[in-house]
Amino acid sequence: MTAKYNFMKHRKLFFAISIALIVFIVGVAAIFGVPMDIQFKGGAMVVLGYEGEPDMQDVQSIISGVFGSGLTFQEGSDIATGDATLTVSLPGAETVTAEQLEKALVSVQSSYPDNHFEQLSMSNVNPTIGHEFFQKSWVAVAAACILILIYIALRFRKIGGLPAGVMAIIALLNDLTVVFGVFVVLRIPLNGNFIAAMLTILGYSINDTVVMYDRIRENESLYGKKPGFETLVNASINQSLRRSVNTTLTTCMALLTVCVVSVLFGLDSIFTFALPLMIGMISGLYTSLFITTSLWVTWENFRVKHSIGKKKGKASK
Repeated sequence: MTAKYNFMKHRKLFFAISIALIVFIVGVAAIFGVPMDIQFKGGAMVVLGYEGEPDMQDVQSIISGVFGSGLTFQEGSDIATGDATLTVSLPGAETVTAEQLEKALVSVQSSYPDNHFEQLSMSNVNPTIGHEFFQKSWVAVAAACILILIYIALRFRKIGGLPAGVMAIIALLNDLTVVFGVFVVLRIPLNGNFIAAMLTILGYSINDTVVMYDRIRENESLYGKKPGFETLVNASINQSLRRSVNTTLTTCMALLTVCVVSVLFGLDSIFTFALPLMIGMISGLYTSLFITTSLWVTWENFRVKHSIGKKKGKASK
């Protein structure tokens, strides 16, 4: 049983790359903090619509004079009407009263009457509710991981299902960390897009992993255990490599197109979902091919050595 590339020979390098990436992401999060949207930390958000091209720095200054400091501004466009929008976010326990909103709107309208500023929406989120929503979102991610573990353990029980499931979950955590890292490094506030991207990557990455496990199971049924588990896994990666790369490349090209269009039309909410998702899919390809399988091979080698050591110990007695 031959394979063109000996990937398992370099599994320590694969582990080192993943560990270095995780350490980098955790370091950035620890040093610069984790930006969070008002959906999770509470606060207020006001969306204003306008026409033309006003001096946005002056507009932001006028609004800050009414609401105070610590505001974040995001320019975009209304998908339904195509009009330009300005989203004003107030973090933490800050809320917006009707009087404040009216004062800010009147001030901007009087300064820029030709741009027809108008209020499109306003929402206040209680910090407690925001934190509860954030916790429930993580519960959804954890529940998905547990269900995936059970599924893998049952489906591949004939070739060591439980260890295979555990290795798949470890690799999935690597993918989730990468998605988290995109938000942290690019300073994109964690919001509903973050949770949606995490759950999407869970499904996409585990699909790649299941395909790889299926190939390993097929090869074991064809060749038995005689070639050795490491040889079976290495051959399976080589056989699945082109298919997995082409599938991911096609999906990423579509997501890249979405990213470009969202930048051109100022659709920030779409961009902050498509970009992390694209990078997460690349990570999912890497972990499915190299991390999950490498971890499984390392575990099986350890198990075999441990079993042999036990037999030798009993024989010496």
